[in-house]
Amino acid sequence: MSSTFTPSPSSSTCTDATIEVAKGQEVSVRMYGRKKPKETLPLVVHFHGGAFVAGDLDNGCTVARLLERAGALVVSVAYPLSPDHPFPQPVDAGYLVLKWAHKHRTRLAGPGAGVYVAGEEAGGNLAAGVALMARDQSHPPLAGQILLSPMLDPCGATPSVRAAMGESTACKWADGWLQFLRCTRDAEHPYAVPAMAQRLAGLPHTLVLVGDDDPMRDEALAYANRLQAAGLEVTQHVFAKANQWPDALLQPGSGECPCAPEVQAQFSRFFEATRCPAP
Repeated sequence: MSSTFTPSPSSSTCTDATIEVAKGQEVSVRMYGRKKPKETLPLVVHFHGGAFVAGDLDNGCTVARLLERAGALVVSVAYPLSPDHPFPQPVDAGYLVLKWAHKHRTRLAGPGAGVYVAGEEAGGNLAAGVALMARDQSHPPLAGQILLSPMLDPCGATPSVRAAMGESTACKWADGWLQFLRCTRDAEHPYAVPAMAQRLAGLPHTLVLVGDDDPMRDEALAYANRLQAAGLEVTQHVFAKANQWPDALLQPGSGECPCAPEVQAQFSRFFEATRCPAP
């Protein structure tokens, strides 16, 4: 499979690419970080936010940069957006990029590099869905998944979502779910709605990050608790109010938001805890 690389003018460690993930199918990605000779880095496939219907590689740059600063080689994915590309297309594209990254992991991140998935908001949903798919396909092995304020449950009835909406009757997350899930049976599929997954065994060590006043707080922590109840390793952290979480993470160029140092520290500790590559 081929890939065409075009250096990004924004940084010498940031590279835009078009990769061929299947015969006749290409996906645009942005790569962050650079491996030194004889060095092995965590290799992270990252998905930006945008409620399934918006966002791009620029919106994902803050989280991707923090992952890079924590020591990772990051492949950020420009996945197809709904409503033109509803489930399962974004998840399928993400899984193909994950397989591509695993195939090229030695060149990208060094021998024995552990492979991770990560995402914020809707991207957290895709990361969780891709992790479930990799588990079911028994390939590729994952060293961990990183979920930042993930959209995992379309019901929209949690106290944290209701608090975020206030008196408004419009809900961008509910609208996004409607565009992503185009038929009733999709809402029951665990790759589309990870909160619906009945079998959680076999998933990798998970890092869940949310804010105290985060709309996705309740569904993210519920998923983390279910993972723990299934006997899986989970690290979860709730950021205090008034630190611009999670909105600042979805905006280009906001890498120095108040929560950024602690987010980077959480990433660094997670990579250290999962240093041994997946078999």
